[in-house]
Amino acid sequence: MSTPPLAGAGMPPGAFSGTQAQAAREVNTASLCRIGQETVQDIVFRTMEIFQLLRNMQLPNGVTYHAGTYQDRLGKLQEHLRQLSILFRKLRLVYDKCNENCAGLDPIPIEQLIPYVEEDGSKHDDRGAASQLRFASEERREIMEVNKKLKQKNQQLKQIMDQLRNLIWDINAMLAMRN
Repeated sequence: MSTPPLAGAGMPPGAFSGTQAQAAREVNTASLCRIGQETVQDIVFRTMEIFQLLRNMQLPNGVTYHAGTYQDRLGKLQEHLRQLSILFRKLRLVYDKCNENCAGLDPIPIEQLIPYVEEDGSKHDDRGAASQLRFASEERREIMEVNKKLKQKNQQLKQIMDQLRNLIWDINAMLAMRN
C-alpha cells in the first residue's frame, strides 16, 4: 500500500504553507484510519470464513473421504490464510504510517479522553442538575399559570362578545319594530 506524499510531485517540501500541510496530514491520517478500519473488518470477515471452512472440513484420519473435496477445501483454507496474512501486513503498514504522521503531535493523556465523574465533581454536577431541574419546573409552573390566565381572559372575551351580539340583536329588533 502506498500513501500519497505530503508535498506534490516535483515540488519542494516547503511549497505548502504550514496550515495546508497540516490539513493534508490530518486528512491523510484520517483516510489511513478509515483504511485501517476497513482492513480490520476484512480480517474479521476472513477469520469468520476460515472458521466456517474448518467447521465444515473433516480431517483425513482414515475415514473414507473424497480426496478431491478435501483438497479443494484445503486450497480454499490456504488461500484465506494467505489473504489474512496479507491483510495483517497491510494493517501493520497503516498502523506504522499513522504513528509516523502523529509523532509530532502532543500526546493527550488517556484520562482526558475518557469522560468520567470524580467524587467532588459529582456533587457539583448533582447540584447543577438539581438547580436545572428546579429552574425547569418553575418555568413549567409559570407557563401553566400564564395558560390558565389566558384561558380565563378568553372566557371573559367570549362572554363580552356574546353580550354585544345580544345587544346588537336587540337594537336591530327594536329598529325593525319601529319601521
